[in-house]
Amino acid sequence: MRRFSAGIWVLVLGYTLSQFYRAFMAVLSPVLREDIGAGPGDLAISSGVWFFAFAGMQVAVGSWLDRYGPRRTASGLMLVAAAGAAVFACASAPWHLHVAMALIGIGCSPALMAAYYIFARNFSLREFGTLAGTFVAVGALGNILSASPLEAYADAVGWRAAMWSMVAVTLGVAVAEYLVVRDPERLDASHPAGRLSDILRLRALWFILPLFSVNYAASAAIRGLWAGPYLEEVYHASGEMIGHAALLMGLAMIAGNFLAGPAVRLVGSVRRTILIGTAGTVVVIGGLWLFTASSLTLSVTLLALVGFSGASYVLLIAHGRAFLPPHLVGRGVTFLNMFSIGGTGMLQFGSRPVYQWASAHGDAAQAYSTLFLFFTLPLALGLALYFLTPEAPRD
Repeated sequence: MRRFSAGIWVLVLGYTLSQFYRAFMAVLSPVLREDIGAGPGDLAISSGVWFFAFAGMQVAVGSWLDRYGPRRTASGLMLVAAAGAAVFACASAPWHLHVAMALIGIGCSPALMAAYYIFARNFSLREFGTLAGTFVAVGALGNILSASPLEAYADAVGWRAAMWSMVAVTLGVAVAEYLVVRDPERLDASHPAGRLSDILRLRALWFILPLFSVNYAASAAIRGLWAGPYLEEVYHASGEMIGHAALLMGLAMIAGNFLAGPAVRLVGSVRRTILIGTAGTVVVIGGLWLFTASSLTLSVTLLALVGFSGASYVLLIAHGRAFLPPHLVGRGVTFLNMFSIGGTGMLQFGSRPVYQWASAHGDAAQAYSTLFLFFTLPLALGLALYFLTPEAPRD
């Protein structure tokens, strides 16, 4: 954290908003159902739209980072996120949430990659992993704010007033990013212009990409969408209890990201650390599948462990970044992020019909058990393919 400049800290604020916006609907799910008729299936679509809009912007963001720099890219698109938050605050039907989340997803699309671009250009491969993990851990405070603090604030002032507050905060962050962030020096003419086809020819990335597509998806979908409805429908948990459970899961995510760098040093390999962490996530989500309705305490504990063990995303980025030459850093890291966020969006959308089908053929516990199995199987497959990925080169 001592290596973070003022500009990086402002980008942390932007990433905190990104984390908030991808997770806050789980806590608001009871009031959104009551006020505008948005059930879990509707929220699954809205959440999936956020991830698809975010992922769809990654190729453009990579190009803009190389061409215009992180300052203008991050600040300009954050204005779009503010517009989306305003649409959300005015929503009166479920489809309004879909539009709002699309705009917010577009606006948040460079929130993480702008900082990673600066890290990749200004620091060594070894430093990149530690800085990336620290950045995500600090920015994951957005997960905390979208849990019980949001529940308490929305209960006090109303969810619409709470969202208008977020509009003001988002606008403030956009202005701060434009004023404070400093772009790294541009590459000289000796470096070739990077193309997407150059990234696709990097064979070392081929078996990272499947795990990228599913690794973050499980923890993001469960924390940001299904944790609230799951606890409400299976255990009849109150909004306060859901907020506390989401808070615990968010704290576990922060702890996991802070410990990612030390874990690599302890294990001695980024690749082996990812294998261990992902295997742990498979086991934990498998536990939710097998013990869906055993006890509230066990379920909340397993949800927290999903957040903790799912923190290997930053290590996957560090592993993939190690194979990227300097002229492909901008496009490369955003391309990897596109697979991660795009895969998350696909599983978000896919989770809706799975939930609806399972609900029609059983009770709530059986429906969520099927849903957790739906998240477990792709993760296990991605883990198996990742075994074919080589170790990262050392700098």
